[in-house]
Amino acid sequence: MKPLESRKQLLIAESELNRAQLTQDWRSMAVEAHSLADRARTLRSFATVAAALIAGLAAFRRPAAPPPPEKPSWASTLLKVAGLAATLWSAFRPQSPRQKP
Repeated sequence: MKPLESRKQLLIAESELNRAQLTQDWRSMAVEAHSLADRARTLRSFATVAAALIAGLAAFRRPAAPPPPEKPSWASTLLKVAGLAATLWSAFRPQSPRQKP
């Protein structure tokens, strides 16, 4: 049973080595992931500043908006409503029967 016992001890030792290597690889990947996240944050900051700068420049390049039209007076509004009412009345009023000559 000596060869089986030594083989078992060898496999246990190899398993411990693999476990230690996996732990080291995992920590190395975590450090790389944090580094990548830091770079992404920095890039996002630059992109945000660049977008704000471009939006500001675009705002200065746009032509000025025309001033809003003046609000019509109540008298002109009243005249328009009266004209519309007269048009509708003449279009829909009952027609009197025409007399023959």
